[in-house]
Amino acid sequence: MGKPDSVDCAYAALMATASMSMNKVIHCAVRRDLGRFRTALEQFPDGDHARAAALHRAWENFDAQLTDHHEGEHEVAWPAMRAIGISEASITSFDVEHEAMAKELAASRAALERLARSASRADADAALEAVTRLDETTTTHLDHEETLTEPALAEHEGHAALKEMGRKFSRRSGPAKAGNFFAWVQDGAAPDELAAFRAQVPRPVVAVMGGLFGRRYRKEVAPTWTSTPSR
Repeated sequence: MGKPDSVDCAYAALMATASMSMNKVIHCAVRRDLGRFRTALEQFPDGDHARAAALHRAWENFDAQLTDHHEGEHEVAWPAMRAIGISEASITSFDVEHEAMAKELAASRAALERLARSASRADADAALEAVTRLDETTTTHLDHEETLTEPALAEHEGHAALKEMGRKFSRRSGPAKAGNFFAWVQDGAAPDELAAFRAQVPRPVVAVMGGLFGRRYRKEVAPTWTSTPSR
């Protein structure tokens, strides 16, 4: 992952536009959150229990989003990728990278849980180390996956396998889950990411799902990245 200073029709257009697939839009949100966590942990004030609790809420959302994304890739995306020409060797390499990420994700999860309990500067430092390792491992995977899949997704836009993938993704996501996802993926997104997202998801769906069912994210998670820690 880089170091950024950055339910049916909801997923029906899941994959490609000429400029950026929905897959990459999601990857950008993952990169963005990891950068936010690193900055927040670097600046964490010793003993700030409110800040520790806020970071843990944000972490729970991030953890769920990343886990769901990769489980969805295994269950739904890989068959479609094979259908548009992504090699079995490439998919196997993605799975190996997912396993490495899962290990670092578990370590980061444990570290953020310790910080939520203690709110200590020492545990913030430990969490920063864990998240940094996760960031580096995830960067490697996302960059690799995008290099191999973005051209194929653009070339095969409209392929029946990609349309079927979209329908399958939609069945994995109820309104609350989809609304939370919509709110998260747009929060802090760069203009090109927002343009790609909005080109692929109908505006009424974004308004209803993100507006109504994204309220929990906007109330409980988004303020974590705009609030100032107490001193």
